[in-house]
Parts: sequence; C-alpha cells; structure tokens
Amino acid sequence: MTARQPEFHPRLQPMLAKSFNPSTPEAYTAALAAMGSFLGEVGKAQSHKDFVPEGLPAWLAKSSTFGQSGSPTSGLTYYDLELGAKFLYPVLTPLRNEIPRVSGKGGIQAAWRAVIGINTSGMRIGVSGGHRGGVQAVTTADYTAAYKGIGLETSVDFEAQYAGMGFDDVKAIGAKVGLEATMIGEELLILGGNTSIQLGQGVTPTVTGSTLGGTLGTLTLSVIVVPLSLDAMVNGSVAGGVQGSITRTNADGSSDTFGGGAGKQSAAGTASLTGNTASATATTTAVNGAVGYAWFWGLGGAELLGAITTINSVAILATATGTQTAASLGTADNSTNALIFDGLLTQAFKSGSNAYVVSLATGVAGTGTPLTGDGYGGIVEIDAMLKNRWDLYRLSPDTMWVSSQEANNLSKKILAGQANAAQRFVFESVQAAVGGGVMVRTYLNKFSMAGPKDIEIRIHPNMPAGTILFTSKTLPYPISNVGNVLQIRTRQDYYQIEWPLVTRSYQSGVYADEVLQNYFPPSMAVITNIGNG
Repeated sequence: MTARQPEFHPRLQPMLAKSFNPSTPEAYTAALAAMGSFLGEVGKAQSHKDFVPEGLPAWLAKSSTFGQSGSPTSGLTYYDLELGAKFLYPVLTPLRNEIPRVSGKGGIQAAWRAVIGINTSGMRIGVSGGHRGGVQAVTTADYTAAYKGIGLETSVDFEAQYAGMGFDDVKAIGAKVGLEATMIGEELLILGGNTSIQLGQGVTPTVTGSTLGGTLGTLTLSVIVVPLSLDAMVNGSVAGGVQGSITRTNADGSSDTFGGGAGKQSAAGTASLTGNTASATATTTAVNGAVGYAWFWGLGGAELLGAITTINSVAILATATGTQTAASLGTADNSTNALIFDGLLTQAFKSGSNAYVVSLATGVAGTGTPLTGDGYGGIVEIDAMLKNRWDLYRLSPDTMWVSSQEANNLSKKILAGQANAAQRFVFESVQAAVGGGVMVRTYLNKFSMAGPKDIEIRIHPNMPAGTILFTSKTLPYPISNVGNVLQIRTRQDYYQIEWPLVTRSYQSGVYADEVLQNYFPPSMAVITNIGNG
C-alpha cells in the first residue's frame, strides 16, 4: 500500500521561489521548479519513515545539528542539580538528649558525699521510762568523677569552599558535621565509656570437636578468645578486626595512645578434629564488664578472627574468614581508655557500685541462654531483678535500654503467655485502619509501694545484643537532696574554636569538658550474656 503524501498550501511553492529573489522570469521559473521538487521530496520524507532524499547519503540524512547528549555533564545540557547537600546519616543520641547538663565550678573532678545508710547497726527504738534511747550509726561515702575533654576537628580547604559556591556553604557544613559527630561520640561514652575496668585476660576456651556439621577438616584446632568492651564491639568487625592499642595523630601534630577496648587475649584452647565435616564449639568464662567476645581460630600460632559474639561461646563450622591474627593484638590489656569518663554500663559493672549485675549461664555453646518467659506475660530474669531492687533499695527503674534483638525477643516472650497471662493491650480508635505487627513498649513492675509501675522499653542505637541496661530518673527517697540521679557536669559545655589560618584551610574544632555523674549506682541494673531466642 502506497503511503499518502501530505498536501501543501498552494501558495507555499511560489512563496519559496520568490524567497530566492529571482531577477528574471527565467530565474523565477527555475526557482519555482526547484521548490516544487523540494516540496515533493519533503512530502516523500513525511510519508515514508526511513525515506532518504535522492542524492544524500543515509548518515547525512539522519544527522541533526543539535541532539541530546549521552552524558549529563557534556553538550548543551542543563545539569539538574538540587541546591544544598542532603545529610543522610542518623544522629541518634537519646541519653545525651535526656540527661540534664549542669555547670561545674572548676577543679579537676566532681566530688560529692552521701549518707548511704542510717541506723546501720539496727539499734532498737524502744526506751524505758525517763531514759534516753540508743545512739544510731550511719554510713557515709565519698564519691569523685574526673573531668575529661572530648572533641573532634574538621578542616575545609579554600578550594573546597570556592568549589562549593553557588551550591552550598562547605565551611558551614564542616561546623555542622563536627558538632554532630562529637554528639554521636559523646552518646557512646555516656552508655559505655570505660576508663576504670580492665577486662583482663580471657579465660582459656574449652573447645569441643565434632565430626559433623562443619567443613573444617582434619586438624588440631586452636581457639583464642578476647573479651571486649562496648567501644571495641561498636568499632570492631570480623572483616575489619578489633582494636587493641590505638595511637592517634592529632590535628596539632601531637599524638595520643589509648586502649581500643580489647582485653588481653586468652591462652589457646585446642581440640583434635577429624573428617571433612568436622566442626567445634568453644566456651569461656564470662568476664565482668565485657559485652562481647572476639574469637580467633585456626592452626596454632596462626589463629584468625572468625567471629564476634555477644555471649561467652561460639559455634565454629568453617575456616575463619577474617584477616586479623590473634598475634597482632599483642599480649597487653587494652580494654580501657584514660582519655574518657566511665559510662553507665561501666559504672554499673564496677566493683562496689551495688548495681544489679547478672550474667546469664553459658547454656548451649554457640546459642547461650535466652531470657525466660514465665507464661503469664512476664520475664523471669527481669522480675528477679525488680524484686531485688525493691527488697534492697525500695526503688524501681523507669527505663529499659535494649538492642533491636532484645526488643524483638521481649515482645515474642511476653506475647507468648498462656490464656490467663497478664498482657495489657492498648487500642487506638482510628477509623478504617488495621496495622500488622506488635511491639511491647512497656514492662509492668509489680514490686512498688505505689502499685504497678510501667518501665519504658527503648531501643538504643549502641546497645549490643545480649545486654539490657535499666536506669532511673528519680529516687523514691524523701528529701534526698538529689535533683538528678544522672547528670552531665561540665567545666565547659560545647564550644567551637576556629583556629587562626596557618595554611589555606579553615580548621575548627568542637569540644566540651565534662563527666557523667551517677549519684546512686544501685538505681541501675544490667542483665548480660543473653542468648538470642
């Protein structure tokens, strides 16, 4: 079927011919004929998609003077860039945001004294007629907490500022991210900074071999374990390794050396394995203050990092995939950092704190001991802690800080109670809306003079799996003279310094000088070494 050619206006051909300004009738006639041929070719081109005018090569007929560039940054192409950088990172600092900040009054440490017991000898109060009563004894204690400086530096080259003009203020971004990074670091310190508890040497693992379940093959398997503080857990990984001693070069050319949170490695435990499907398990004694354990295994003297666990055991099924050797950590205990203050976990773990600290039993190697549901909507281990705090101190925590793993496990166990369980469901009246999923947001403490008390369950971004921390905002003691159970006492709160120019770079630092005060450590509790389940 022949395609129909388009029809042009009858005056178009003469108009085009006259555009050549013919000077003679003959020239006009020739121009008229040429424009007729031209319009005929145009008609053919419009009626046939791939038509090429006679006498023109295909490549020329299909080319254009301007076309869309294949690259977003070349050609006459607008670059559709939105102004202003996006900041796609979390700044989650719940403890830093909620704990009150107060100003100190100089000195090198915060110091306070407290009466921690009255009538400690149990003097009876009955008296005979006309006589005076016995003299009671009281117990007092002195407390100190040394101030520590915290801060980070940021630099912006002149060229970086020039290049950003018209897009964003790079210098202002430098100030913003410096402050936020310092806040994120402060949050980690508040939760688990450790300047006083040396984890010591890990206890030699007990290694048990099996001929099934793995791919280890025949060898004498050597296993080494290293206890880890929160700092080492947060900043460590199997791929990147765990940090022992750290030497940091500072912006002024000085350097500081401090511990990265890893304790002293244990002696090696061994087991003889046989067969192509060999596997093993390893267990160690839980270490007070540790919230994780790094496991190295392989041939003796060449053990590689293979796992980091939040319980005191591991299942070893295959060759270690890490590249860090146990030997590279050295033989020192690098679990403390003298440049920081003790955080909440460390203050609870400290000997003499009288905080409630329980490490669950080892249980099945590689699995551990999970929390125990009581079948009535409660958790056995949590109720035991709450009863202990009431029996000894007549108080109740108000917040439970958990990891995402423990939040999930708590919800499952509480909701798995029997028909007579004591769960409390809160319904919201939202028309035509049904939502899936359930999360337990509070836990009911039944050990309280004021009746049942709700304990808020909150996920903390830095809380390791396998550990739960309980804190209190208030004390139930009359006229205790304690306004804040927890507070950040500062010699100098957050400040920014923009250093004098010594190179073509804007250099600034965000700093604070402070310490975390906990007036009553028995108000805290820690349950750790919790298995997943």
